[in-house]
Amino acid sequence: MKTHNNQEPDSGYQRLEEQIKWYDTKSMSAQSYYKKIKLVEIFCAASIPFLANVNVALTASFGVTVTLLEGLQQLNQWSQNWVTYRSTCEALRHEKYSYLGKSGVYEGKDEIESKRILSQRVEALVSTEHAKWISRQEYTDKKIKNT
Repeated sequence: MKTHNNQEPDSGYQRLEEQIKWYDTKSMSAQSYYKKIKLVEIFCAASIPFLANVNVALTASFGVTVTLLEGLQQLNQWSQNWVTYRSTCEALRHEKYSYLGKSGVYEGKDEIESKRILSQRVEALVSTEHAKWISRQEYTDKKIKNT
């Protein structure tokens, strides 16, 4: 049996850990981008009424900035990715603790059966998230083409 870095041999546990790390990192990154973009966008939008009487060119540039930032958000889907990635990460963590604690679907199962179930459930969670991501991308592309 092949082992991965002294982890459980072929149990899917190494894949589970890698996926938790990936989704956690990507969720935090998407959240960061989304919040930074939104903060700048809110600042620019809120400044427009005050700048309207002061400097027309600056007012226009703030308006353009808001539009560009919102376009970036729509193209990159940081808000949706943040939520989806976080949800998948937490589902994977739940699976990890159920497996380690031999609870839920793992209760009363021998080690071989537990490893088989773990692999199936991890792949199902990842596949479901991937299908949602593709669906979101297709919807966004269609939405952009129709505008």
